[in-house]
Amino acid sequence: MSKNTNTKTKKVSIGGQAVMEGVMMRGESSMAIAVRDSDGIIRLETKKVKPASKRNFFLRLPIIRGVYSFIQSMVDGVGILMRSADVYGEGEPSKFEKWVANKLKVNVMSIVTTFAMVLALCLAVFLFIFLPQAGRKLIEAIFSTKFSPWIKNLIEGLLKITVFVCYILLCSLIKDVKRTFMYHGAEHKTISCYESGLELSVQNAKKCSRVHDRCGTTFIVFVMIISIICFAIFESLVGVEIDKFLRIGCKVLMLPLVAGLSYELLKGLAKTNCFIFYPFKLPGLLLQRLTTKEPDDKMLEVAICAFNTVMQMDADPTIKEVKFEMPISRKQLTEKVIDILSKNDVNERSEAEWIVSICLNVKRSQVYTEDYVSIEKQRQIYKVVNERITGRPLWYCLGDTEFYGYKIKVDERCLIPRPETELLAEEVIKNCNVNTAVLDLCTGSGAIAIAVKKESGAIVTAIDVSKYALDIAKENANLNSAEIEFIESDLFEGVSEGVNRKFDIIVSNPPYIKSEEISSLQNEVKNFEPMNALDGGKDGLHFYRIICKHAKNHLNDNGILLLECGYNQAQEIAKMLDGFKKIEIIKDYENIDRIIKAVL
Repeated sequence: MSKNTNTKTKKVSIGGQAVMEGVMMRGESSMAIAVRDSDGIIRLETKKVKPASKRNFFLRLPIIRGVYSFIQSMVDGVGILMRSADVYGEGEPSKFEKWVANKLKVNVMSIVTTFAMVLALCLAVFLFIFLPQAGRKLIEAIFSTKFSPWIKNLIEGLLKITVFVCYILLCSLIKDVKRTFMYHGAEHKTISCYESGLELSVQNAKKCSRVHDRCGTTFIVFVMIISIICFAIFESLVGVEIDKFLRIGCKVLMLPLVAGLSYELLKGLAKTNCFIFYPFKLPGLLLQRLTTKEPDDKMLEVAICAFNTVMQMDADPTIKEVKFEMPISRKQLTEKVIDILSKNDVNERSEAEWIVSICLNVKRSQVYTEDYVSIEKQRQIYKVVNERITGRPLWYCLGDTEFYGYKIKVDERCLIPRPETELLAEEVIKNCNVNTAVLDLCTGSGAIAIAVKKESGAIVTAIDVSKYALDIAKENANLNSAEIEFIESDLFEGVSEGVNRKFDIIVSNPPYIKSEEISSLQNEVKNFEPMNALDGGKDGLHFYRIICKHAKNHLNDNGILLLECGYNQAQEIAKMLDGFKKIEIIKDYENIDRIIKAVL
């Protein structure tokens, strides 16, 4: 109810419950739990529920429907509260929880939820049945009298209400409970804002009342009052004094009937604003002042989010349910990633393992452990996975790769360094020291130049025709603290014109794919990697001819030329090396001729 209007202009069947750092809203056919997690993000879980109109006819009967709703709210309420606590805390399960899950194949939270429900029922029986009964007996003993059934139940009822109020006051001193009461206020203000005909916003909701006719607190007050009347009538009709544990048992057995009658009274009074019925509402409304607190703006945002979600789902049955993202084990996550990739024609199990291991900064052998992965890390991994299934190469998705033990950033500006290229870098490193001048032609990401500089301390110059490739090569050099001279040039052109010096080693991994074969390459290669770093001309040897022809002019005496090549190209390239006194062909990991080494 807003401060500037006393008349509700809308009626809505949506009700709610405050949970740990959030609000649950339940409508005709859906339910939504909105929780603000420890990162300040509102997270949602939704569920379809069976509309009351579609329940079994028996469960729709007056009083029976109240009993059903009472039991359902108890079962669901504890589960929802525990669920919200999981989301907000998001802590990794303890070793004991993992042991129970692995050894006994039991969900620990299910055990905890069941235990919490049993404990809550026992506590309720003790506080609101046993304690008032013991208090009444003490009063009888003090006054040495026996009260009539009506007086006896009235005294127990008053003691019950007193215990309840004291219980709420004590609970409100606990920080987490106080915040839950604030979310309770947010729930009421949101519903009242809508029912008042106001636009559902934080500012409008702030102006609305935090008490509401259909609140569970009012329901509890009705339960306590009706239980006094029902048991007094029952005791009068029986005509025999019912006491001690039999009395407690009878009250427990009568609770469903009391709950059913209280439900009908709550629903009936909520439908009218007539002043005649206000005295019946007043006790519950007053007690709500204790069970609700003024919420802050962020709490209202959470309540509004849950309310709007339920409104949308009730209006559109096609909207799908969503589940809270929860921490899961590395093993579960890896298997999920494998499944997603395979369904999108990426059938390399190793890619899933690389994604998980790199994003979590663990070894590949550790991706199948039971260690839990946070939501934030899961999101990071799924972001990479979603990029990968578009066809984008894995290492572009991850943003970097490792070459010779060094981190190398890669994207569409350069080729992804291949494992066999490490053999080329290794050959350079074997043959140089701090005084060796090295020229890296077609440097791309700068991987070879960086490995050589870091491992040998040589004087390294790196050349590429692509300004974009040089940009990322410079980033990689800075990332690895490697001092390298970069020149934008088409092979030797920039060296001849701008740099008047020779080198001890020239190394290159130039483009070597035949032009006609480009279209047959894997999609992630031809659609994403730079074409000028792939296309080696008609026979794939265009750049080798230029390098072999001019390398001698840029090498010192006994200088070395090291070239990486494609399958079945090594012998043809070796024939181009006129003037070199020693030529050697080195095989790669697959026993394929991969590197040509020529000494001038």
